[in-house]
Amino acid sequence: MILKNIHIGEFIEARCKELDIPIERICKFFKLNDEEIEKMFQLENMNSDHILKWCKLLGYDFFRLYSQHLILYSPEHRNIKNKNTSLPQFRKNIYTKEIINFILTEINDGSKTKEQVIEYYRIPKTTLYKWISKYNNEKK
Repeated sequence: MILKNIHIGEFIEARCKELDIPIERICKFFKLNDEEIEKMFQLENMNSDHILKWCKLLGYDFFRLYSQHLILYSPEHRNIKNKNTSLPQFRKNIYTKEIINFILTEINDGSKTKEQVIEYYRIPKTTLYKWISKYNNEKK
């Protein structure tokens, strides 16, 4: 799964098909007609309230798509990292199995070297080597 360009409507539509949820149930949940629901499937960007409702209906955290995008593609903001804030603080370096598999696939298929992965994604060398040891052994 490529998370560089997120088309949220396509992800939501795919999940609806996976779960085989009737359009009538979706319409009732959103209090919209089927034409409006179909328009939502075409949206590349969506209101966060609607995404939250989709998360609840489909039992899937669609916000995680954006979080994973940030982990993979955004630079670390070193100069503002230690500023005091009233907002909740999250650890950026929480890697899901999908992220680990994505990175290991890049190494295994030769599209990136270990050094390139360490530099590009800012993954600690020891972490990367632990992943290689652990997850490449699982595949065997």
